[in-house]
Amino acid sequence: MVSTSTLCKNLLNVKNIMIEDVKLWTDKDAVRHLTINVKPYKKDQNRCPICGAKCPGYDTGRISRSWRALDFGGVIVQIVADTSRIECPHHGVHVASVPWAYPGSRFTKEFETSTAWLATQLNKSAVAKYMRISWDTVGKIISRVREDIEPNLKSRLDGLKEIGIDETSYRKGHKYITVVVNHATNTVVWAHKGHGKAILTLFMEELTKEQRESIRVVTGDGAKWITSCVEKYLPNCIRCVDAFHVVEWAMKALDNVRRQSWHEAKSVAESYGKRRKGHPKAADEEYAAASAARQRSQDIKGSAYALGKAPENLTTTQEAKLEMIQLSDNRLYRAYKLKEMLRLLLKMTNVDTAEGELTRWVKWARHCRIPEFVELQRKIMRHKDHILNTIQLQVSNARIESTNNKIKLIIRRSFGFRNIQNMLDMVLLVCSNLNIPLPNRP
Repeated sequence: MVSTSTLCKNLLNVKNIMIEDVKLWTDKDAVRHLTINVKPYKKDQNRCPICGAKCPGYDTGRISRSWRALDFGGVIVQIVADTSRIECPHHGVHVASVPWAYPGSRFTKEFETSTAWLATQLNKSAVAKYMRISWDTVGKIISRVREDIEPNLKSRLDGLKEIGIDETSYRKGHKYITVVVNHATNTVVWAHKGHGKAILTLFMEELTKEQRESIRVVTGDGAKWITSCVEKYLPNCIRCVDAFHVVEWAMKALDNVRRQSWHEAKSVAESYGKRRKGHPKAADEEYAAASAARQRSQDIKGSAYALGKAPENLTTTQEAKLEMIQLSDNRLYRAYKLKEMLRLLLKMTNVDTAEGELTRWVKWARHCRIPEFVELQRKIMRHKDHILNTIQLQVSNARIESTNNKIKLIIRRSFGFRNIQNMLDMVLLVCSNLNIPLPNRP
């Protein structure tokens, strides 16, 4: 037979305690509770919650406190123990730590690690309901577990060689966080609220001289603040502008041209007036012209996907729309060809060939008489060296873009975060190779 004391110790997974009393009771809502009164071993009493040193008592008063443990088959379990205040010579007056809970927490360690693991898989409201805790408590638990698993975040900055830098929004109203990803491990090594040169400077100044010298490649978009920080703190590093962002610039320019063409086609269609009722006569040329103008307007309006996709991925309908644009709108079709030429040259592996093609593209864009692409070629020229570095090294910012999608999913799944630090800790937990320990698992 197993004694009650041994059974409770094993179920709680806490060894350094003495079981003083066990009480099973039911509250007014017919919910069952199990209260376990415990006392830590003498060697584990009066310890500082920060450094763990044995300290003298600050006063003689003792207060009874309770901690939630994991439920036993739906029965709410609470650990009750008397605590006192201690005076640490290094950290001052604190409530003495207990072996089953993190400092400042009213839950057991296994309760919090289980909650944090569930929070990485489910939305916070579901976790709060299942664990019978409040919404805000889930965020605080995430921060405590992250700090326990990885108390020294600066260890992530060791051995960096290729990194990606980007910002992503976490709330409406231009609320951003800056994220740095290690390309070798596909993990977030640093995240901070805000974006811009001042924020990235904080990351650069956290790096030691050896860590800065080990970084060889930095990928990102064409933001000036990334370039200026790289030039100042990482002079031996190669700056690369990701091909995804370059194509995105071209897509934005192309879409602006498409919108202009649509507005022009729409104006032509509206000039014929409203569609007349009844069947038209066989030789009604005006009706036929009006119908053609309306159809052209609709085709241009719905051609965004056809213009954006690679030619080999087009459907039959999208191919027909491109043919219509080629025959009826020379300016829009030239913009499409400029976008395609830029996309294809970014896929080249020979940097010398790519440089020649880029020079040809810039010359064509400069004289294409499309203001959006004239402005785009100026932007391309400002980042020409960084684009050629990307082609030469064959690096991509795809991993940090996938990380941004994970962060968006974390925020959406949690219906937002009130505390920015809780959100950053959640990002560091999910977008890394950290393992959250679960009870009774190897």
